[in-house]
Amino acid sequence: MLKYIGKRLLMLIPVILVTSFLIFWAMSLTGGDPARQIAGDRATEAEVEAIREEMGLNDPFLVRYGNYMKGMLTGDMGKSYVTNKDVFRTFMEKLPNTLMLGGAAVLIAIIVSLPLGIYTAIHQNTWKDTAGMVFALFGTSMPNFWLGLMLIILFSLKLHWLPSGGKNGFASLILPALTVGFGLAALITRTTRSSMLDVIRQDYMTTARAKGCSEKRVIFRHGLKNALIPIITAIGLQMSLVITGSVLAETVFSWPGIGRLVYDSISKRDTPMVTGSIIMCSVLMCIINLVVDLIYAFFDPRIKAQYSKKR
Repeated sequence: MLKYIGKRLLMLIPVILVTSFLIFWAMSLTGGDPARQIAGDRATEAEVEAIREEMGLNDPFLVRYGNYMKGMLTGDMGKSYVTNKDVFRTFMEKLPNTLMLGGAAVLIAIIVSLPLGIYTAIHQNTWKDTAGMVFALFGTSMPNFWLGLMLIILFSLKLHWLPSGGKNGFASLILPALTVGFGLAALITRTTRSSMLDVIRQDYMTTARAKGCSEKRVIFRHGLKNALIPIITAIGLQMSLVITGSVLAETVFSWPGIGRLVYDSISKRDTPMVTGSIIMCSVLMCIINLVVDLIYAFFDPRIKAQYSKKR
């Protein structure tokens, strides 16, 4: 198991190299002059040129990229062109907010989707099943930003129950978590239903009923446990997407997380902040996928045995 974890962690190296190169290259094509941005509009051309030379902006692209990676190996991901703050420290300051939003959204999705997915599978081809699938289709098709705006209009502007944005206590977390969690719930509901339908047709479910087990025990002890692997995969994938792709929700609700940080940095052409943030997001996705793989082993002994063979 430890050898497997070590191999997965080593896979982060090519991920970081490829991601950093692509982002560094893409940001170099956006145009603009970071030296002018730092110096200000009133700076003379000589002052701008001095800053450009000091930052190495006159060097060829590969030289600049090599210097950036050399600095990253020593823990230096550069400083923001806009705020002059350390990139890594700024990212870590925003990370807890995104983890809080993502965790709340996934929790809402699990609370809604697991019971609904199991219920629709048990009542397959009935109006209850159809209603559940309509909910899933609606949640999958509806844009997050539209749902967020509708929730703001209803609960903030009309009812005055919840704040419309920012981060100020638990109440400000509810609307963005509902916005993100609703779409996740729809996807996980479909996965849960599909996985449960595969399981309830198995012979061991019939055998469990024949032994006199209650229907509740048959569904949750024998059925859900064996259907969890695809469900865990869906939850893990959605958790990765929430952490790295919550730009719209964080922008709509002015939530001070990673998504908002990346959006603001791109709009201001802050190359160090964009590059460092996306690299760290890639690392986070790899770690989340590794944790999901390890959870597989907990629920399925066959996967644990496969990990042991790889030693």
